[in-house]
Amino acid sequence: MLNDAMYPKSFASDNHVGVHPKIFEAMAAANRGDAPAYGDDRWTTAFEGKAREVFGPGAQGFAVLNGAGANMVGLALMLGRYDAVICADSAHIATHEAGASERLLGVKLMTIPTEDGKLRPVDITSRLGGIGNPHEPQPTVVSISQVTELGTCYSPAEISALAEAAHESGLRLHVDGARLANAAAYLDCDLKAITTDAGVDVFSFGGTKNGALAAEAVVVLDASLAHAVPFLRRQSLQLASKMRFISAQLSALLTDDLWLQNAAHANQMATRLANGLADLSGVSLAYPVESNAVFAKLPPAAAETLRQRYLFHYWDETAGTVRWMTAFDTTPEQVDDFLDDIHKATTAASV
Repeated sequence: MLNDAMYPKSFASDNHVGVHPKIFEAMAAANRGDAPAYGDDRWTTAFEGKAREVFGPGAQGFAVLNGAGANMVGLALMLGRYDAVICADSAHIATHEAGASERLLGVKLMTIPTEDGKLRPVDITSRLGGIGNPHEPQPTVVSISQVTELGTCYSPAEISALAEAAHESGLRLHVDGARLANAAAYLDCDLKAITTDAGVDVFSFGGTKNGALAAEAVVVLDASLAHAVPFLRRQSLQLASKMRFISAQLSALLTDDLWLQNAAHANQMATRLANGLADLSGVSLAYPVESNAVFAKLPPAAAETLRQRYLFHYWDETAGTVRWMTAFDTTPEQVDDFLDDIHKATTAASV
């Protein structure tokens, strides 16, 4: 592993970047004096009000520590011991949470192969044949990622169709919204359009990948479920004693559309990067660029040359697919420098 100082810019993850100055300012303001613990503070009350303002008067927001924890709390609200979750085979809950759903919730994940990371209504109905059969797990929740793990976005209409298919069969719809802000920025809609208005029951709102230090939220839209959140949040180790510092971050994101500014800029930098690849021989996009993720196929020799200077991950090493992520603080100059190095690496690899 190279020394951090040797990397001009990380394109591995939006988790690698620092904290937005306005969010640091909000945390510093919350650091003055004492305040009640475990969410009984005015910053948490303010965040809960912001959640209702942004997602609708029936939305109930609960601050948590991290994205996996938000998913566990949100899913636990809707699942019993013999239940199952329908999700894409690329879903974060199925691939990158170390089996937390199975281990902590004791449920079955019914994964469905997809080419673009997105479920369709037919995928839901295809998994309902075992309902009522005591020999099979019972599908109870449909979970989607927005943005998907392949960088693609569900439109409001697509989410509405999934919600309708789920509700007609007695299932609920959960959204892993770690990059919900990036999806709304790409779709040019507000956050409510792809959650409340689309029929979602429970979702997470990600802050950490969008400029926060460590701040996520579980937002409950089905009022019948909200009473259980305080208990499940505590049981899932997601109740912070100094909650004001998490709530202050979430409020800052939801104030004056900071969430949108950060996400839109990150998306724009990904588009700039993707556009710069268009004329490079031997380089192609594996998936459409609809967020702050660029999945590219390039010669292995070029990828290894670039990895000596930049941090990024292979998505599918066999296929030669890498993933490049941009963030709220990625600059056009950094993207252009990266493109210049990609051009040099691919040219050398083709000789």
